[in-house]
Amino acid sequence: MSRLPRKRPQSVLVVICTRGGEFLMLRRARPLAFWQSVTGSLDAGESPRQAAAREVYEETGLRAGGRLIDLHQSALFPIVRAWRKRYAPNVCFNREYWFALVLETRRLVRLNPREHLEYRWVPASAAARLTASWTNRDAIRALVGTLG
Repeated sequence: MSRLPRKRPQSVLVVICTRGGEFLMLRRARPLAFWQSVTGSLDAGESPRQAAAREVYEETGLRAGGRLIDLHQSALFPIVRAWRKRYAPNVCFNREYWFALVLETRRLVRLNPREHLEYRWVPASAAARLTASWTNRDAIRALVGTLG
């Protein structure tokens, strides 16, 4: 029986917003229908920046190009027990690297229906309330401070 490759315990979080302070939030399809920014695991041999650009395109259809901003922050969080089987034995924590993509105006988003059900452009305060993830909330708040 062949096994799927183990996931790296490293991921990216990409907060997408407009210069006017509207934040893109995506509602996951599964396992739970919660709201989040763009997220995803690093593939083998991939840098956090490469993963961030890839995930933005896969989840929204947007091309980040040179506009991807490294927030130079990361968070370490425990991997949910039900998902630990995707990782090597005894791996219990994930390192999440934070990025931002600041757009001039809202864009139409092309969702991957296997990953997300819908999207909304909302003010920062609503985005922070929508997400269930403390890392996502902290990244949104960190980005708000740079928008002026």
